[in-house]
Amino acid sequence: MSDAAAALRTVRIGVVSVSDRASTGVYEDKGLPGLKDWLGRAVRNPIEWVPRLIPDEREVIAAALRELVDVQRCDLVLTTGGTGPAPRDVTPEATLDVADKELPGFGEQMRQISLRFVPTAILSRQTAVVRGQALVMNLPGQPKSIAETLEGLRDAEGKSVVPGIFAAVPYCVDLIGGPWIETDPTVCMAFRPKTAVRRDGA
Repeated sequence: MSDAAAALRTVRIGVVSVSDRASTGVYEDKGLPGLKDWLGRAVRNPIEWVPRLIPDEREVIAAALRELVDVQRCDLVLTTGGTGPAPRDVTPEATLDVADKELPGFGEQMRQISLRFVPTAILSRQTAVVRGQALVMNLPGQPKSIAETLEGLRDAEGKSVVPGIFAAVPYCVDLIGGPWIETDPTVCMAFRPKTAVRRDGA
């Protein structure tokens, strides 16, 4: 941002961990802390967190996503967990249930990143959608994988080898009418075309 003093609007971010066992207290949830840790380092805007820890139930997930967007007015919603091929993995289906538009490129890039580590990345079914003026994205279940897919991969010198998906998020949020999101370039260098115009009044 050319004017360092310009105020950045608070971003409301819904973070949703989908897990039968974590939601019933069988084990400690690691998804929500993993999401908050990376986003808290990457996003320069003030953040209002709206967390949800819910079981792997399609209708419960869809209801939570609708509430986060329609009632809580989140600008960005990220889910973690429930994206594999197992019978209880229904997060992508629930996400598509609430979608106005699907953005399959996010899932394609997440799988490209994860394939650098494990061949089973092709079993992951993450996607992203637009609902109203909010971007909703499915992420992997493990904190390490969350960070890798959001941030991308770097070489030993710190140069980007494979772009992470979050590089495209701020401009996507611009296009659907959300707030101008600034990132810390040491964590994630957001990409906007030179024609991008800030419209949030700051």
